[in-house]
Amino acid sequence: MAKTGGECYFESRAKTAEYRDAYDRARSSIDEVDRIVGAIENRRISLGMSKAELARRVGIAPESVRRLLSAELANPTLSTVVSLAKVLDLHIVAVKRRTRKQIA
Repeated sequence: MAKTGGECYFESRAKTAEYRDAYDRARSSIDEVDRIVGAIENRRISLGMSKAELARRVGIAPESVRRLLSAELANPTLSTVVSLAKVLDLHIVAVKRRTRKQIA
């Protein structure tokens, strides 16, 4: 199957260090959000709480919680994450990231 114009464009852009760096930063942020949302979803399941009940306790629309916890690329606000975490008895903690030099 032939590549689309968009695929060709991104493939050519990916050859530049600037684009690869920007992509890596964006991918890292997305992965972190996914980990947090995943932890919230795992906790909800372990408590046997429905998405509708979680939404009711947080005070947001059930469809918002369903979208957030079911979407492949969720992007919740920090206040929503904190509200969900509180209801699930979770803490959201920010810690200094280890650099590659610290790991080695």
